[in-house]
Amino acid sequence: MNQARRRALITAEITERTGIDEAMIECLVRAFYARVRADAMLSPVFDARIGDWEPHLERMCAFWSSVALMTGRYHGQPMQKHQPLPVDARHFDRWLELFEETAHSICSPVAADHFIERAHRIAESLELGIAGHHRVLLHKGERFIADHHPAAGGGPSGMEDIDA
Repeated sequence: MNQARRRALITAEITERTGIDEAMIECLVRAFYARVRADAMLSPVFDARIGDWEPHLERMCAFWSSVALMTGRYHGQPMQKHQPLPVDARHFDRWLELFEETAHSICSPVAADHFIERAHRIAESLELGIAGHHRVLLHKGERFIADHHPAAGGGPSGMEDIDA
């Protein structure tokens, strides 16, 4: 069996199990980014970098198709795009809050759980990558808080214990 056929079978299995399809992904992505664009914390980060939203939304649909359905439609490098952004744990927490609200409002519980599990992994990975970009090594349970970083005039580590 070739790779394309194997990928198609995986995608079909996920769709059958969760009900997720390309139409649901597009609906989720558009609704989520409408919330992001209206959010006081997140909109400035996006507004400073995105002039034409349609290409971004199309890229995000391809990204979530690859993440949720394993379609392989997305071919970008999200870590490189996110490393220079002025964001930290607080931004990722807000991003996840909006994403979860959107997923629960649009998707069935099974589909929402599928998306949300992956969103948490993505947020954690990007936060670790951004911390590393700032030369901060996070240990298990630590979060990156940008204004604690020496370059931002804060404390020495740039991290915060999530249980603190």
